[in-house]
Amino acid sequence: MRTIHLTDRTLRDAAENRDTALTFREKLEMARSLDRLKVDRMELPPIGESKADQLFNKSVAAALTTPLCAVVPVNDTRIAYIWDSIHTAKAPSLSVEAPCSPVQMEYTAHKKAPALLEAIAAQVKACRAVCGDVGFMAADATRAERGFLADAIRTAVTAGATRITLCDTAGVLFPDEFATFAEAVRADAAVPGDVAWSVQINDAMHMACAGAVAAAGKGIDGLVCSAFGGSAISLGQLADFIRLRGDDLGIAVGLRTTELRRTLGQLQWLMNSHRADGGLSPRAAAREENAGMTLTAADAAADVAQVVRQLGYDLAEEDMARVYEAFQRVAARKNQVGTRELDAIVASTAMQVPPTYRLESYVINSGNVINATANIALDRGGSQLRGVSVGDGPIDAAFLAIEQIIGHHYELDDFQIQAVTEGREAMGSALVKLRADGKVYPGNGISTDIIGAAIRAYISALNKIVYEGV
Repeated sequence: MRTIHLTDRTLRDAAENRDTALTFREKLEMARSLDRLKVDRMELPPIGESKADQLFNKSVAAALTTPLCAVVPVNDTRIAYIWDSIHTAKAPSLSVEAPCSPVQMEYTAHKKAPALLEAIAAQVKACRAVCGDVGFMAADATRAERGFLADAIRTAVTAGATRITLCDTAGVLFPDEFATFAEAVRADAAVPGDVAWSVQINDAMHMACAGAVAAAGKGIDGLVCSAFGGSAISLGQLADFIRLRGDDLGIAVGLRTTELRRTLGQLQWLMNSHRADGGLSPRAAAREENAGMTLTAADAAADVAQVVRQLGYDLAEEDMARVYEAFQRVAARKNQVGTRELDAIVASTAMQVPPTYRLESYVINSGNVINATANIALDRGGSQLRGVSVGDGPIDAAFLAIEQIIGHHYELDDFQIQAVTEGREAMGSALVKLRADGKVYPGNGISTDIIGAAIRAYISALNKIVYEGV
């Protein structure tokens, strides 16, 4: 069984996606989520002019255990600056990227073939002066002239590169065509056998995974993947491919597949929640659009129902009537009701069902020097079910433990916590929204322990899903 080396470029794809505008914190959370997958290397986007890019790299280097690789464009003279941003990471590396097709080398690198070969040699040598692990990425390799491509690879290896990545930027080759191409390029380049070869295939024709596996069958050592597919092989598709046919092909990956689905879901939700103009996705935008809205007792049931729908709920007429009745009671006391309060009203009033799961006990361990763990016991029909999990914080660990018990993952559409009384013994309220089959199920929990409130809110939402048989 041969283990294929995986390089993840999700962070780079997120940075290059013009339809999204992630905050610094969100990008860091994305990196931490990817770290749990235990890929072999994580590729960072090229550093721009903003100092925030270097700060982000430094933050990722300090927080992650996955080896990091910083991409160095062939024309970038800031090698020391780039290296400084990742040198504290576990097994840091650099990769020189150069366009190899005639069109790309002229319009991206602004060089003719001879000058580009000189630039590749100089850049790889400069990177080797500060880092012992340097790779070469041949961008748009499938549209390059074969003789030049072989020269570029030999030039990079002679200058000190120990890793070669063939990038199929166009993504228009059939799987067998790409495998033949990769095999032929390796033969043309005739570099030493200890050089590691990887491929990155654009998924334009939805065949990147098949092409990558075909190339692996021809001796390719590594694959460049992404949580979002598109510019590279889809992590999810590759995991499925290896699970179903890996043994037959004699290949395996070190990917932590137990974390994969949940992590990919979180990342997709995060990417879909933002747009480059600073706005939000349609679902999140509706919530944000009404964030400052207030309703009064004078508002009709139809007006309240419209806001409830904009918050993502699809309530039956009977449930909506209960929500409006509860809304009127609150509005009579407070004069105005905001959308957060309306969220809580829906969670505590609508879709009340007999509890399938009841919370028996929970033990949470957390701190700044240990991973958060949760040990949760639920009762279902008189039988005690127990789940133990590790998470990124106590609430994440608690939700994972519940998922372990029920054997299913539901998308966390929203999570809110707030104090409902004042003082050191304040009661905390938690709102959890779970999405199943496109429908939002809210749950509300109250406790002096905010983690306990969050657990109760999750179970409340879960019971509604189970009751409807979703």
